[in-house]
Amino acid sequence: MKLHIQKDRVHGRRSPMIYGHFIEHFHRQIYGGIYDPESPFADEDGFRTDVLEAMRRIKVPILRWPGGCFVSAYHWKEGVGHQRIPMFDKAWRVEDPNTFGTDEFVKLCRKLDCEPYICTNAGTGTAEEMSDWVEYCNLVSEGRYARWRRQNGFPEPHSVTYWSIGNENYGFWELGAKSAAEWGRLVKESAKMIKHVDPTTQLSAAALPDVDWNVNLLKHAGDILDWISIHGYWDRLAQENDLASYEQCMVYTENVTRSVEEVHGLLQAMQLDGSIKIAFDEWNLRGWHHPNVHTSRQGTTAAEYLEPRDKNDENWQYTMADAVFTACFLNGMHRQCHIVGMANFAPVVNTRGCIFTHPDGLVLRSTYHVFELYVQQLGDEVLDHWLQDPPTMIMEDKEGRAAAVQLIDAVATRHSEDGCLAVALVNKHPSDAQTIVLNVDQDADSLVLFTINGASKDAYNDVDRQDVTMRQQELGSYRRGMSVTLEPHSVNVLRWQ
Repeated sequence: MKLHIQKDRVHGRRSPMIYGHFIEHFHRQIYGGIYDPESPFADEDGFRTDVLEAMRRIKVPILRWPGGCFVSAYHWKEGVGHQRIPMFDKAWRVEDPNTFGTDEFVKLCRKLDCEPYICTNAGTGTAEEMSDWVEYCNLVSEGRYARWRRQNGFPEPHSVTYWSIGNENYGFWELGAKSAAEWGRLVKESAKMIKHVDPTTQLSAAALPDVDWNVNLLKHAGDILDWISIHGYWDRLAQENDLASYEQCMVYTENVTRSVEEVHGLLQAMQLDGSIKIAFDEWNLRGWHHPNVHTSRQGTTAAEYLEPRDKNDENWQYTMADAVFTACFLNGMHRQCHIVGMANFAPVVNTRGCIFTHPDGLVLRSTYHVFELYVQQLGDEVLDHWLQDPPTMIMEDKEGRAAAVQLIDAVATRHSEDGCLAVALVNKHPSDAQTIVLNVDQDADSLVLFTINGASKDAYNDVDRQDVTMRQQELGSYRRGMSVTLEPHSVNVLRWQ
């Protein structure tokens, strides 16, 4: 198998926002996760400093909040000011103290030097409530809500650029779900009011790969939107926490860009692909486990619907399957950089996140190392490339159907500031190494191989174990035609120094 790269053909420039993240008021993501004033790691504002440092290492560029399903019954005004009003979160059926609200979220983003991305309540909320939120965040002093922010101790605007109208409002599980016709009109009026408050905002709206939904949305609001938001979870685990095996997860890697291609095609057909980009603003291999909530029969005891959520935080679940899938997804977003401008891993802390908190510190799961490797080593220019004679392997999906899986997933990049090449190479094979001949014309004194792997495809990290790590290997001076061997179930980046 050979890797060919056309250095003079730049496919596009990827946005750093494809390395974005997401955090929701669900289980321990915020309270007991990133925000824990009682923790010995807490700073003066209640944020865990070890979590902040871990997020800085992966250079989080944009953070989406507060949901997710949570936002569809969230009223932001109860979560600002000196008199916080606890709320019963009807989405997840717990009480939220509202001690973490808009001001705390923006403060968190400033500590991380990342863009805040606020998702608004388009379920039980109104267009006016959404635009009031923008007024609170972005106006200097005009209006009651900007003055309220100043009274709350924030004289300067929060200057939140990125806003999303709604979250999965097409779904039966979402509070305040809408029909396609209802959605287009609501988004149009909401976007209109928001832009009247602050014309510089960048607006997205909830969508999915569905012609009727998107046509109604874009027909009404396509002229005022900057983004269209889609989500993806491949291993659905809401009711039963029956995780897909390594091989089954590899089958999922074959269609990570399918929804992007379908939505892009519709944008092209409506001649909107030049003005609207795709925000893949919730994604992960594995869906969150929360039984007896999004069902017609609701759980009535904590053992039925609340305690099972702890299973999300059992670290043995986050293996090389998760790391390999994450790398394949990010590779796909690089290849779709002409239309995808943002992606948000869901979530960043606890649940299915790449960071796990416990009283004595952190666990950096396998997926964390993928973000760390990619943000530090891959370039911003995506180059034309192809694999000659890539091997495939027949694997079974979760339903027992056979599928051909291409074993190597590659994306070639170049750093625009110095011209250095960096190529991501993922070996999906569960047990066999793969060798690639590098047919690349590039002068370099040395070639460096970065590898994320563990002793087996099921390796994972936990409080008392560090099985998945990132290693660096010097391969010597580069010469065209040299070969590189990739370990089984591994994520790799080759960099020409």
